[in-house]
Amino acid sequence: MAPDTQTPGVASDHQAVAEQELYASARACMVNSQVRPNKVNDTRIVNAMREIPREKFLPATLRHLAYVDEDIPLGGGRVMIEPMVVARMLQAAMPRANERVLVVGAGTGYGAALLGACGCKVFALEEDPELIKMARSILPEQAPGVTLLTGPLAQGAATEAPFDLIVIEGAAPEIPATLAAQLTPHTGRLIGLICGEDRTTQAVMGETTSAGLRTYPLFDCATPILPSLRKAPAFEF
Repeated sequence: MAPDTQTPGVASDHQAVAEQELYASARACMVNSQVRPNKVNDTRIVNAMREIPREKFLPATLRHLAYVDEDIPLGGGRVMIEPMVVARMLQAAMPRANERVLVVGAGTGYGAALLGACGCKVFALEEDPELIKMARSILPEQAPGVTLLTGPLAQGAATEAPFDLIVIEGAAPEIPATLAAQLTPHTGRLIGLICGEDRTTQAVMGETTSAGLRTYPLFDCATPILPSLRKAPAFEF
C-alpha cells in the first residue's frame, strides 16, 4: 500500500486551489450581501465584481480583508474604498463603452479594472510610489487595457484630456478646478466624494455646463480624504 502522503508540489497546488475557491466564495458573498442590496443592478458592474479578484489588488498581508464591507487602510492615509461605495459610484457614473475615463487616486487599480471591464478606455492616475508599484504588477494581468499614469492627483492628466468621465477615488473638500477643466465640454461628467466641514462625506455627480461644473448629491458615505487633496491650512494673523 502506498503511503498516505503527497509530494510538496501537489500539496501546494491543492492549497492554491482551495484558497482560490475561498476567495471566489467570498467574492460572491460580497456581491450578494453588500453590492446588490444597495440597489446596484448594472449587470456589467455586478459581473465585473463577481469576476475580478479584489484580493489580487492588495498586499499579501491584507488579502484576508479583501471582501469586508469597510475601507482597507493601505498606508500613507490611503485606503481601498469599500465595495459598496465603489459599486454605487460607478453605477451612478453610467460608464459607456469606449468612453475615455480618468480614475484619480486609482491606488492599486481595482476601480480602474472594473471600469475597464465595462468597456471603457481607462487611464489610472496615481502618485504614491508603493501603490504605483502594486498597480504595475497587477494591472497587466487583470486589466491589460488600463493605462497607468503617474503624477500629482490634483493636476489630473492634461496630456490625455479631454475625458468623458472622471472618477475620484477618495474624498476631497472640493472638486479641484484643474480636474473639472479636463472634462469634455458640455457632455463630460465627474463623480467624486466631498468631505464637508462637519466631516460628513457625500458622493456627488458633476456635469459640465456653460457656467462650469454643476454638482448634485448622490449618497452619504465615510470615505477618507485623499491626503494630497486636502486644503492647505489658511494663514491667520
